[in-house]
Amino acid sequence: MNVALLTDELWFPSAEKAKANGLLAIGGDLRTDRLLLAYRSGIFPWFNDDEPPLWWCPDPRCVVFPDELYISKSMQQLLKRNAFEFRFNTAFKEVIHLCGQTRKLIEGTWITNEIEEAYCKLHNLGYAFSGEAWLNNELVGGLYGLRIGNVFFGESMFSKVSNASKYAFIKLVQQLQQDGVVLIDCQIYTPHLESLGARMIDRKEFLKITAANT
Repeated sequence: MNVALLTDELWFPSAEKAKANGLLAIGGDLRTDRLLLAYRSGIFPWFNDDEPPLWWCPDPRCVVFPDELYISKSMQQLLKRNAFEFRFNTAFKEVIHLCGQTRKLIEGTWITNEIEEAYCKLHNLGYAFSGEAWLNNELVGGLYGLRIGNVFFGESMFSKVSNASKYAFIKLVQQLQQDGVVLIDCQIYTPHLESLGARMIDRKEFLKITAANT
């Protein structure tokens, strides 16, 4: 199929119509109601600074089921001795900015000023959250994403100190599980996520879970 071209009208094509690489639509904007509709539909934005918004729904999808969270022996030791202080949602703006800066140093980033502004709006409305690892009162690792219903849609993470992002991820997943979250969306596979218990599931299964829990 051809990739859908979005305008000001608020809609998305069915996520199951995405191309083989996951690309579903191009264009539109990052206003709050469009972003919420996207995530509830299993779709997320991912594009470079010099591109229009690109909207994706890959198949398969990388996810973590909270009860499958994997904690290695080395991470168990860090958790046992409280190597970092975990804070929930106290420095969202700093977390998303540091995620963008970290990615930019590695390979460029999709976390543009426009993205930061859009997700800070979602944070102010109670949809976007951060999990943070602090050391000596300094923010040294963390991640952010959206919670809609009982699904958490993870977006990005950063680490200034070894294992800080893993620590924040583990503590956040444990807290979300206690709060009733049934699925953590990780979007795209990475070995880092796999080491924490992430696995791939069919897009159809992902969309079914998302529809039932958002």
